[in-house]
Amino acid sequence: VFHAARQDLEIFYHLAGRLPKPVFDSQIAAMVCGYGDSVGYDTLIGSLTGVRIDKSSRFTDWSVRPLSDRQIDYALGDVTHLRVAYEKLKATLESNGRADWLVEEMAVLTAAETYYVDPARAYLRLKVRNPKPRLLAVLREVAGWRQTQAETRDLPRNRVLRDEALLEIAHHVPKTTADLERVRGLGKRMAENASGQELLDAVKRGLAVPDAECPKPKNRARLPADIGPTAELLKVLLKMKCVESGVAQKLVASSADVDLIAAYGEEADAPALHGWRRDLFGEDALKLKEGAMALAVRNKKVAVVPVD
Repeated sequence: VFHAARQDLEIFYHLAGRLPKPVFDSQIAAMVCGYGDSVGYDTLIGSLTGVRIDKSSRFTDWSVRPLSDRQIDYALGDVTHLRVAYEKLKATLESNGRADWLVEEMAVLTAAETYYVDPARAYLRLKVRNPKPRLLAVLREVAGWRQTQAETRDLPRNRVLRDEALLEIAHHVPKTTADLERVRGLGKRMAENASGQELLDAVKRGLAVPDAECPKPKNRARLPADIGPTAELLKVLLKMKCVESGVAQKLVASSADVDLIAAYGEEADAPALHGWRRDLFGEDALKLKEGAMALAVRNKKVAVVPVD
């Protein structure tokens, strides 16, 4: 049992190459049970048990020893209340018929693909304006280098080299140490050490890729300009469904999901059209978009009404 498990599980995955199973994330369970978006541990425990957690040690430097009794109590409190939280949330999920919803969420949370980043695909995380195939070939190499360095040195990617520096390298393709020194956010020291040479080698590899093998820019079609009113109507439906069910809106559908449904209906590549999300919101969202249902105000509340 974890609260907000993703970062903890990422550590397990990168240190051990495995993920613990089964997992129960009390934060996600709480979002399904009516406790709002991303509820904090102390707030959730207070609501479920009435226990007030002393947060005075939350910014402790845990590498410093010895720890005080207060710090130890705080650390223990991070887990001692989880059993009660688990039991109460599990009972609620079973009573409201949503236990299977959490099973779906935990399947994603404990899938290795959630945490593994293929260095050869790391460049896809970066936003590039008007990308050309050659630029993407260079970016693929330098972003892959950064990803490997981050994993080897156990550092966040931006601590190795910031996104902006990678993009500048891909745009200006430095060929010498002097060129590399001029890249913002890189600096002379890095340009002149082993990392600098490895970056220059990565640039060379990107330039050596045959034209036919360069990554092709994704053809990101713009959403139709006239979806605004439909999207706004779908957002009203989403809010209504989430209020009625007590499920956090953030967990059901994002604004991007709503826009895609407004634009493409059943063809939209949106999580909100799959699994329990479709049952809760997606199915009615499609009906509303296609004119098979409508929204009206009944007794000062928004309600779904059938269309003849």
